[in-house]
Amino acid sequence: MVLPLPLSAEPCVDDWPYLDQAVLAQSRSRQVCMTCHWFRHHAGASCIPLLTCQLHRGLIAHGEHLTRRCPGWTDDQVRQRGWAPEGS
Repeated sequence: MVLPLPLSAEPCVDDWPYLDQAVLAQSRSRQVCMTCHWFRHHAGASCIPLLTCQLHRGLIAHGEHLTRRCPGWTDDQVRQRGWAPEGS
């Protein structure tokens, strides 16, 4: 499994490519990009939000984060372990 770089070492997400349908498949469940552990949003140019997948190092088109997912979808750590797992 490839782990993402620490946020301080992340390349500029503005330069990432958009993920296409070869990566993101339709989903009709709660397993969509927005509920995935790898999903993030960043403030882009002019503070326009950019939706990103840290696993694939790619941008997600607006709206697709609600209806698509990739085979690497995984539940968020908060839902898996409960609130503030690092405090355990």
